[in-house]
Amino acid sequence: MTAIIMWILAACALLGGLDRLAGNRFGLGARFEEGFMLLGPTALSMAGIICLAPALSLLLEKTVVPLWRQMGLDPAVLGGILAIDMGGYQLAMDLSSSPACGLFGGIMVAATFGCTLTFTIPVGMGMLGAEEKPFFARGILAGLGMLPVALIIGGLFCGLSVQGALVQSLPILLLCALMMVGIVKFPRGSVRVFTAFATFLKALTTIGLMAGAVFYITDWHPIAYFTPVEEAMAIVSSIGIVLLGSLPFAELLRRLLKRPIQFLGKRTGLNDFSVAGFLMGIISPVPVFTLMKDMDARGKAANAAFLVCAASALAAHMGFAFDAARDLVPQMLLTKLIGGVAGAACALLLMRKKPLA
Repeated sequence: MTAIIMWILAACALLGGLDRLAGNRFGLGARFEEGFMLLGPTALSMAGIICLAPALSLLLEKTVVPLWRQMGLDPAVLGGILAIDMGGYQLAMDLSSSPACGLFGGIMVAATFGCTLTFTIPVGMGMLGAEEKPFFARGILAGLGMLPVALIIGGLFCGLSVQGALVQSLPILLLCALMMVGIVKFPRGSVRVFTAFATFLKALTTIGLMAGAVFYITDWHPIAYFTPVEEAMAIVSSIGIVLLGSLPFAELLRRLLKRPIQFLGKRTGLNDFSVAGFLMGIISPVPVFTLMKDMDARGKAANAAFLVCAASALAAHMGFAFDAARDLVPQMLLTKLIGGVAGAACALLLMRKKPLA
């Protein structure tokens, strides 16, 4: 399955490049170019954290990890609080006691919960207007409520049993419960906490990138636990290469699924903007946030719930997984999509009888 996906993406990269040479006659050339242009923002958001991952791992080893192991838990899940493309994978693999738990924390947890905590919630709450935020919050609640479904499926794909996946996920599920209570009871305070956490991660990324640049330019290496910036940039470049094919692929997928999407909209009662948001979300959450003002109430909640697991599935997350754990790419995509659909379905059911005012 992985080889099939690779060849599909390679073919789409070829089509996108040829269309760019032809003057973007079919709209695929623009997607090809967009994939390459994302290299800069991707590097800025994740390279610094990757540089600092060994130091962060050492810090956790000296503080939280001993307590974690005393409770019979693998500390790999600690890495999963960061997004997969923001150092979560590297941190999980450095902390893991077993390869299965390392992949579970670094791929499955980081690509769902980690992305939600470090990107979707703080960026969404920052971009959305006052009218959209209540529906967004309701959707996030539904998505977090369905997160165990994705974590169990992801754990099975990584070689864990159902019981093992649930046990290793307990800290994440507890944190999800606290986040859900915070969003319901203290919405403004929760937004401030999420925003502060995102600001803290931005500062860490900047520090790591700054140090990496100085060490590279001067050939000075005063810190033993530090990933060279050129190695971090190689990871970013691998993501960018996959994006050259994945964005044209997503565009083709959108066109092929136009009629099924229209049918889905009629069956669920969602407007066109709401249904289109699902396809945008598997590329990036940001276009969904900009489109949310045009969605109906149920669509806003359903899209937010979908993003908890499915965000960036066919773009940055797939690109990263191709470099880090290529054989697990189909399983990761399936986990994210099943979790996203479960979250969206839950949100639609919650909004069915009594829409949020």
